[in-house]
Amino acid sequence: MKASYVAAGLGLAYILYAQNVPDFEKRVTEFTLSNGLHFIVAERHDWPVVSFHTVVKVGSVDDTPGETGLAYLVERVAFKGTETVGTKDWPSEKKALETVEEAYDRLEAERNKGPRAEEGRLLMLQMQVKMAIEHAQSTGDPQEYSRILQENGASGLTAATSADNTDYHYSLPANRVELWFLMESQRLLHPVFRGFYRERQTVLDEYEVQPPGNAQRQFLANFAAAAYAAEPYRNPTVGWPSDVAALRIPAAKRFFDKYYTPGNMVMAIVGDVQAAEVRRLAERYFGPLPARPAPPPVHTVDPPQPGPKSALVVSKGPGLLAVGFKRPDQYDRDDIIFDVLQILLANGRSGLLYKHLVQDRRVAAAAQVVSSFPGGRYPTLFTFLLTPALGRTADDNERALDEVLARLMTQLLAPEELARAKAQARAGVLRRLADNAELARILADSYAAYGDWHKLYGSLNDLNAVTAADVQRVAVRCFDPKSRTKAVAVREIQ
Repeated sequence: MKASYVAAGLGLAYILYAQNVPDFEKRVTEFTLSNGLHFIVAERHDWPVVSFHTVVKVGSVDDTPGETGLAYLVERVAFKGTETVGTKDWPSEKKALETVEEAYDRLEAERNKGPRAEEGRLLMLQMQVKMAIEHAQSTGDPQEYSRILQENGASGLTAATSADNTDYHYSLPANRVELWFLMESQRLLHPVFRGFYRERQTVLDEYEVQPPGNAQRQFLANFAAAAYAAEPYRNPTVGWPSDVAALRIPAAKRFFDKYYTPGNMVMAIVGDVQAAEVRRLAERYFGPLPARPAPPPVHTVDPPQPGPKSALVVSKGPGLLAVGFKRPDQYDRDDIIFDVLQILLANGRSGLLYKHLVQDRRVAAAAQVVSSFPGGRYPTLFTFLLTPALGRTADDNERALDEVLARLMTQLLAPEELARAKAQARAGVLRRLADNAELARILADSYAAYGDWHKLYGSLNDLNAVTAADVQRVAVRCFDPKSRTKAVAVREIQ
């Protein structure tokens, strides 16, 4: 999900404006290595801590047909080590990993015979694959990479895949900066994909068992599949089960080589560092990454939607209603207004949805809005996610939502409503950007999306220029009944 990216940008723009833009810019250094890898460095010497954020411009939207979930699985094994970290004996482990692939090749060759495949031979080959995987797992220690970082004071160690991007981030004490350069460069130079098949099985197990915590994720996956006819945003980030079950390490290696290229990544470093030293370390550790061609963009987009769509989803989670409307991508001239709409509708207790659906009508227990679901790089969905209150139905919520949308399309906002939304766009993100990690995230995300973090300079003026008429115009543009998709989750009968 885009999760109000531009609203986050507005917060940064506000900080820059309030703290004097030229002074802030003096503390930010950018450089690009000869292989195309871009760095953004913001010096903050208040505390001896440094935050690192790597964005790879690849997400589930880039998964190829038949290999959905590959971006996600590559991310899940990113911190499992390299040829030197996480292995007990690399030559032995390398041979064990090769044996796994050889066993898989034999199994797939038999499966590909279709109805002529011998059942007894399939069972034998499956057992050989299982035994080969178990042996390979015994030759490595997939926790060592993370353990080294944590023993050196790392915090917030996180990897995440979205529809558009894959992010890796954590913070370290300032006297451990070089450790990040070593560990991050080695996992990019010498990826092993250790634990790939174990992680693949974990994803499949979650599909099979559907833990209650995954109920909303599964519901939203079904919602996206109903909303998008052709665009890859219809594919879940974790992939379709039948695709995931067939994913293998050779495919992961091809995917990695295609998308984890220096020119397709950006690294932001914020905290108690010196830009000159960062550049020296970047040249030393990341300079050996080979330059490769930029990956191609996705060309498939949805045709115009001919009419409203709906889906009924049986779920183990609570009842839910998702309503989405087709909208243009994040590069559209009205993108900032879509973010203002999100804030107006669902920013805490002052949001229009909370007031109307939760407080006044009491039809909803919770109301969320995502201005770009599941991503913003391509045409996407402005999405509402509503949880019906006890004794109320999805239909009750849909009628109440339509009343709010009708008001936005037919009446101008009161000046105080728009002013409050603008203030919230600044203040909410201003709190988030008080620490190094959030600033690193925003700088990296901005560059990944637009190729220039300076674009944020104009965001404050753009926000100030938004009028009530703009909001009404975009509401009419977006909330077209023909582009509407709704999904209703109903509880599974035990």
